[in-house]
Amino acid sequence: MRETVFGWPGKSPAEPGGLCHPAACHMLDVAAVAEALLARGTDPLPRRALSALLIALHDLGKIGARFRGMIELRADQGPRRHWEVTEAWLRSEVIEDLLCDRLGGSCHALRPLVGAIAGHHGRPPTAGPGDWDRMIAAAGPEAARDARAFVEICLDLWPEASLAGLESSTAARISWGLSGLAVVADWVGSNTAWFPASPAPASAETYLAQARGRVPRALAAAGLVAPEAAGGPLFDFVLRPMQAAAARIPLREGPMLAFIEDETGAGKTEAALILAQRMLTAGKARGLFFALPTMATADAMFARARQVVRRLFTAPPSLTLAHGRAGLSAEFRDVRAQGTASDDAICGDWIGDNRRRALLADVGIGTVDQALLAVLPTKFATLRGWGLSSKLLIVDEVHELNEPYLAQELAQLLRLHAMQGGSAIMLTATLPLAQRAALTRAFEEGAGRAFVEDAGADYPSLSVPGAGAERQLPQETSSKGPVAVQRLETAQQAADLIAEASGQGAACLWVRNAVDDAIGAVAALRAAGVRADLLHARYALCDRKRIEAAMLRSFGKDGQGRQGPDGRGRVLVATQVVEASLDLDFDVMVSDLAPVAALIQRAGRLWRHMDRRPVGTRPVPAPVLHVLSPDPGLVADDRWLQGTQERGAWVYPLADQWRTADELFRRGQIVAPSGLRALIEAVHGPDPVAVPPSLQRAEEDQHGQGYAAAGLGRQNVIKIDLGYREGGGGSDDREYPTRLGRPTRTLLLVRRGGVDSCQLRPWAEVDSCQLSPAEAQMLSEVSASAARLARLPLPDQTAPEIAAFTQGWPGWRRATLTVCPVDADGSICEGLRYDAELGLLV
Repeated sequence: MRETVFGWPGKSPAEPGGLCHPAACHMLDVAAVAEALLARGTDPLPRRALSALLIALHDLGKIGARFRGMIELRADQGPRRHWEVTEAWLRSEVIEDLLCDRLGGSCHALRPLVGAIAGHHGRPPTAGPGDWDRMIAAAGPEAARDARAFVEICLDLWPEASLAGLESSTAARISWGLSGLAVVADWVGSNTAWFPASPAPASAETYLAQARGRVPRALAAAGLVAPEAAGGPLFDFVLRPMQAAAARIPLREGPMLAFIEDETGAGKTEAALILAQRMLTAGKARGLFFALPTMATADAMFARARQVVRRLFTAPPSLTLAHGRAGLSAEFRDVRAQGTASDDAICGDWIGDNRRRALLADVGIGTVDQALLAVLPTKFATLRGWGLSSKLLIVDEVHELNEPYLAQELAQLLRLHAMQGGSAIMLTATLPLAQRAALTRAFEEGAGRAFVEDAGADYPSLSVPGAGAERQLPQETSSKGPVAVQRLETAQQAADLIAEASGQGAACLWVRNAVDDAIGAVAALRAAGVRADLLHARYALCDRKRIEAAMLRSFGKDGQGRQGPDGRGRVLVATQVVEASLDLDFDVMVSDLAPVAALIQRAGRLWRHMDRRPVGTRPVPAPVLHVLSPDPGLVADDRWLQGTQERGAWVYPLADQWRTADELFRRGQIVAPSGLRALIEAVHGPDPVAVPPSLQRAEEDQHGQGYAAAGLGRQNVIKIDLGYREGGGGSDDREYPTRLGRPTRTLLLVRRGGVDSCQLRPWAEVDSCQLSPAEAQMLSEVSASAARLARLPLPDQTAPEIAAFTQGWPGWRRATLTVCPVDADGSICEGLRYDAELGLLV
């Protein structure tokens, strides 16, 4: 009977008439890969053997007449796929009883694990008993005989495998990691360059030995062989207080969560890397994943981390950038171009060509969205979770994830990460204490520990919460001293102040809350004779990158263009994009009123690099944050803010803005870092000052929206305790957003020209760059409010020139992009223009 097991085909021949790889051989290939990956963990041998055994059965559904007909005769496989037939076989009474009897455990513990390995194509199986019966009948009696025989073979190959003592609730939690491991092992084991087609072997034992021999080369080629952690010094400068604290704080046993809370520019990233190195050498992780709030911050972090991550390991680690536009990063393309023959960080094709696999690299840097997708019921979510489980998860700017929907996702991510044995570091300048407690609670629940309230409110602080919590309090007064806060009543006052300061040679920044308000401010300044640049999010990506690079050259840490040829200070008007993504330094700052956390972040760009530009070299005597705001003591109605801001009045919750104005203007200064905790809690703490009666309705609406968003977050995240089969899903990423917000529409800007004057080409001029046509198109995209664009007569997408440009596009791309030819004068349609220096003008 066992001789016929290897007669069932598993993979089509690479060439017509070529050798067909047996399904049983493929399953053993994948099991051998899983064994090697499991060997890195701390599970006992019976549990590791159980996982390898079950993964060896992941494609048992290929043993069947329908799958054979598809491979050999190109016949229709039918309504159910082979991976669903796998579950049918393993849930059949004969095979389930065999497994439970030989493994010494309960079928209730086995079933979640069966659903996990059957769902190795990215989604859990959903068929029921009636479907299973029909699938088994369609497979045929020969398949029934050989499916059972292969199960017996695998039980003999892994005799140590055991279900003993495994509760169904524990199995449900284990199923998430097992599913992710099955996906990775299947992807590696399916690569014909590493596991070529084989004739039927003499025995399963012989073939498994051959497969095990191929695994080291396969894992090395895939970039899945993590180098050992190195313990040498990471930096050659004198450590700042927070960095020194990271070098000495005791580490906790088991999964560990740490919070690094300090003002902007205090060196939190370097502190995180110092702590991460200690955690790596202590065996708490084998790699890192930096989760950033935006693609721009991820790109900036990639450029910084690339210089130091090599020192974390004894050999070159794999390093990747994980977000939808990673291919547009010059730094990432440079790493990819080096291949694997480099003494620096490397990125091979297998990991670099797939954004989901990016989370498998030794060091991943990307948007937090890539990590949050691990806790949404999306396709291959378990792959992301498994990839992260061996990483130290470092979430930067964690305060930006305090919005109710995002907060639910992040809490669930920390719960899952701790449950799978992972550790994490949270970096923040302005995290409210209540949110810190919520994240700690979620992590401790995932680790199976009781939550212990940590009431410490010191700031700055490096803390490891939990039983026997450790806390380091690095105290250092900011070298720039207190930042005075002064209120401006009108936009004209702001423009006059900037004009005067610029005339004195000061580099000036005006942060506006809305793009249209920023464009209007630049127009007003230029009309007054002030040379002002503009930066916001409504540019084609190529123009935004160009402007960001120019701003860094002018206002960055080593900026040399802070003054123009006439000696006047240069001026930048920007939106929130400067809060976190760019390391800029200004002498004078004006900001629209915003919640206190945003204002603290913005003030971090004021007199930032005091080591490069000390007090005596600044054109103004002291740092002052000028805030464009109405008087918080004069609130006539809920239109209180609209007199000083136009569109920006609707960006942030009104109650938060009033409380910020009330607190800041009474204090008259921001004292960093020691005074930041009190400011944050005054606005976002549990007992804030009551808003004026005319603003109470707005606050109630804000609370209602927050409860609704949090409820949607709880509804959308995976249900960890139910296990992967019942609590996961296989939806497209777009069906479950990682963030809530007003809908946007993406425009693809194009020019007319080329060989045919009617031919369209991407707006981005990339002739000198080694970019593909698809990347050039990505550089030409710009997004704006879908509601505003819906009122405009956008170009007809069936027009001949646009139809020719989009020929060959898949349906989803046509549905998500609107191609917009831009005339020589910038016109797109009535009411819509594009200017390379001003952006999209609606």
